Amino acid sequence: MIPRSAFSTLHRLARGFPVIAITGPRQAGKTTLAQQTFAGKAYVSLENPEERDFADSDPRRFLARFEDGAILDEVQR
Repeated sequence: MIPRSAFSTLHRLARGFPVIAITGPRQAGKTTLAQQTFAGKAYVSLENPEERDFADSDPRRFLARFEDGAILDEVQR
């Protein structure tokens, strides 16, 4: 694994903000960066139609499943 200086920055930001957005070009490693940085967090891709429908229809209940936070991928969908 190549060390990334973003790890410490993301951890610092996570202590101060409830939501962090990682943006960048396609296939740049955003998901991998998030999963490696926050390895203990649940991962949900909104490419999954069931997850996307649940998030759209009842966002509070959808998010309530992740009391300790989560990595939400493909949220732009």
